[in-house]
Amino acid sequence: MGRLETADKQSVHLVENEIQANIDQIFSHLERLGILSSKEPPNKRQNARLRVDQLKYDVQHLQTALRNFQHRRHTREQQERQREELLSRTFTTNDSATTIPMDESLQFNSSLQNIHHGMDDLIGGGHSVLEGLRSQRLTLKVGALPGDGEKASCFGLIQQFGTCVYVLVTSPQIVIL
Repeated sequence: MGRLETADKQSVHLVENEIQANIDQIFSHLERLGILSSKEPPNKRQNARLRVDQLKYDVQHLQTALRNFQHRRHTREQQERQREELLSRTFTTNDSATTIPMDESLQFNSSLQNIHHGMDDLIGGGHSVLEGLRSQRLTLKVGALPGDGEKASCFGLIQQFGTCVYVLVTSPQIVIL
């Protein structure tokens, strides 16, 4: 087993085969020893069988050690092949089959942003209209409009309710909503 661990990669298979042949030969000799131990005199027979069984047990451990070594070597060689394959592989970008369709999501997001900006503009326009009405309230006096009592009373309502009133101006009348 010591030769197996120190063998180079080219000769490791030869050493493994040689060890396996020796183990097989030992098993065949142990079978013969088992037959010969049964021919021993009865007072030595039990001791002879015990020694043959111990030898079989030891050889089975050698067989298991050889299999474990072969498994570790195989795993190590497989890892080296995979490592070399990864190092020699050239990576490319993803093809169109693996792309994520984002056009619909992008379009939806753009629409939401446009609506958001539109609402901001609408609120800003409403705010400027209210500010304009507030500035008119300060400059116009109630009843200062010539001859139209209705309009004067509307402006009085605007002064009374302040910012809570929305005013819609249509051609010749003022409608309070």
